[in-house]
Amino acid sequence: MLRWPIFRFCVLVLLTGCLACSANASGKKPYARDRSFQNFLSSLWPLAEERGVERQTFDRAFANLAFDPKVVAKTIKQPEFVQSIWQYIASAVSPERLDRGRQRAQAESAWLAKAKKDYGVDEGVIMGIWGLETDFGASTGDDNVIRELASLAFVHFRGDYFRDELLWALVILQEGEIEPRQMLGSWAGAMGQTQFMPSSYLAYAVDFEGAGRRDIWTSAPDAIGSTANFLDAHGWTKDLPWGFEVELPDGFALTDADSSKAAPFGDFAARGVRRADGGAFPRSNEGRLFLPAGLKGPVFLITGNFDVIKAYNASTSYALAVGLLGDAIIGGKRLAARWPTADRSLSMGQVRRLQAKLAQIGYSPGDIDGMVGEALRSALRAYQERKGLKPDGYATLSLMKQIDAEKRGSLGLR
Repeated sequence: MLRWPIFRFCVLVLLTGCLACSANASGKKPYARDRSFQNFLSSLWPLAEERGVERQTFDRAFANLAFDPKVVAKTIKQPEFVQSIWQYIASAVSPERLDRGRQRAQAESAWLAKAKKDYGVDEGVIMGIWGLETDFGASTGDDNVIRELASLAFVHFRGDYFRDELLWALVILQEGEIEPRQMLGSWAGAMGQTQFMPSSYLAYAVDFEGAGRRDIWTSAPDAIGSTANFLDAHGWTKDLPWGFEVELPDGFALTDADSSKAAPFGDFAARGVRRADGGAFPRSNEGRLFLPAGLKGPVFLITGNFDVIKAYNASTSYALAVGLLGDAIIGGKRLAARWPTADRSLSMGQVRRLQAKLAQIGYSPGDIDGMVGEALRSALRAYQERKGLKPDGYATLSLMKQIDAEKRGSLGLR
């Protein structure tokens, strides 16, 4: 589990602004680079010792460890296009994954029920995370976590983040939870069946089945319990859904506040909003609208638990896929509305251009990274509302062209 979005079923870009230090480190002659790498590892000893790591553990973890130049290339890999939300959802909630998920949910039903009893977390959300992260334990990664973390730390990718995760990985080895050769995971150091980074493992992993160690690699019960513990610790509200699909009445007066600020469910019901499945709204709590494909696609009313899923992975697309996958596995629910698949998605370059133009005329679209995220949707909604358009935050080619034609300062923003 990573602290930034990692999509396992689509290509994801990790943009860093400038990787000059990475290029320099990986571009050195092998002998000089390897010597620098070994010097870097040696320099970590005082920090590791401060965390309670013994010298024997330290030396054993780094014995014969070599820099991995391939991991640097992975940090700057860019896709040729931006995947649409419906393509991502179709891949994440595929029929094959649903079949496997239902089989695993049945096999682990007792542990899922225990997780709900102990932590209050819905079975579907756990299944959704488990499915998206590793296909229910089938693809946990076979990279050496120590090597990958050390390589990323050596080139200072994302500052000190990977150095610190490497040090926490050494703490895990010191505590005897796993052998170095068995500490396998993704290229970025995420481990186990629900992909915990070392710091998250130390904070939230649990020995759910009572085997004497926290084994998120081979124990499905431990992976289930650890995931539930993480969500509970980040504010999961018991008996509150992550959200659900809704239908808006004709003439619904959509506002930016409907998507940016939570309101009681009763307020939405009073305005004619209804659940797509015909069910009742929760009797208490509140939600906000989420329109990932604007008014042309499925519309959702999401809750604070949706934001808790985003604590696991900050992507709104990921959180939606978790919810939809879990609902389909546990309750057999499917979307009522269709995605606007005939729409042409903006390219990464077009999204960057849109972000840059919005920033130029006074809005806050987030990083100029070519990725459609909540910051960009929020900026689009603010622009649409100011221009008298329906503020659905949907990035279309026609909207991009309209914004592109705006002149700096022409909107008279406060």
